[in-house]
Amino acid sequence: MGKGKGSSYQSGMPGNMTNLMKQAQRMQRQMEEASKEIEEQEFTAAAGGGAVEVTVSGKKEITKITLDEEVVDPEDIEMLEDLIMAATNEALRQVEEASQESVNKITGGANGGFPF
Repeated sequence: MGKGKGSSYQSGMPGNMTNLMKQAQRMQRQMEEASKEIEEQEFTAAAGGGAVEVTVSGKKEITKITLDEEVVDPEDIEMLEDLIMAATNEALRQVEEASQESVNKITGGANGGFPF
């Protein structure tokens, strides 16, 4: 009753699906490991010729801010705010760039790394 035809189709399918699932699981583990590595790193950026330096963790949390004395001017708080913001944004951009590089290494930069 067509039983042979159906079982032939089914026996081919699980093998392909199993391989795809294994690939997906392997990539997921690699992504988790890469994410952990980035979270453990620190990224530092400076602004104002190094007068303001901000360090953020890979978890995107500020871990350190260093200010040169000459940049702390009560008459020009706005400039200091802008320098802190610029340094922080650059450090966060570095975290994002490192994350993207990790993803591209794992996936080969194409279609999330899947062969379809």
